[in-house]
Amino acid sequence: MTAPVSAADRAGMELALAEARAALAEQEVPVGAVVIQGGEAIARAHNQPLALGSPLAHAELVALYRALERTGADRLPDATLYVTLEPCAMCAGAIVLAKVGRVVFGAWDEKAGMAGSVGDLLRHPRLNHRAEVVGGVLADECGALLREFFQARR
Repeated sequence: MTAPVSAADRAGMELALAEARAALAEQEVPVGAVVIQGGEAIARAHNQPLALGSPLAHAELVALYRALERTGADRLPDATLYVTLEPCAMCAGAIVLAKVGRVVFGAWDEKAGMAGSVGDLLRHPRLNHRAEVVGGVLADECGALLREFFQARR
């Protein structure tokens, strides 16, 4: 049985889902991310590798760049990153380096997820920062967008 989802986590994930839908409309892999700090969404983004011409343009990285730019800080220990898909190794590494305090994700990624599926870089005991992680929030809705995208491409 899964734990109940808080109203704040539900609201944050709904914002990330809106970003994922924007990615879907642009024919990008539908992953969305939002950074919340002090109860405010300080950055929003969705996958943009095609639009930006870079395989590095994952939703999490774009959102983190925007959040750091907006705050003028070099780390985000009081922020929560909401993302519709479990972060990959690249994104998990960036989350650790930005010292994001909390990560809430939707769908699990059994092929590349680094928050508990394939590995757990976000909470690795040898790293100098470990984020609090909550997985599976609105997982059905997040996963449905991804399935819709990949089924349409087959």
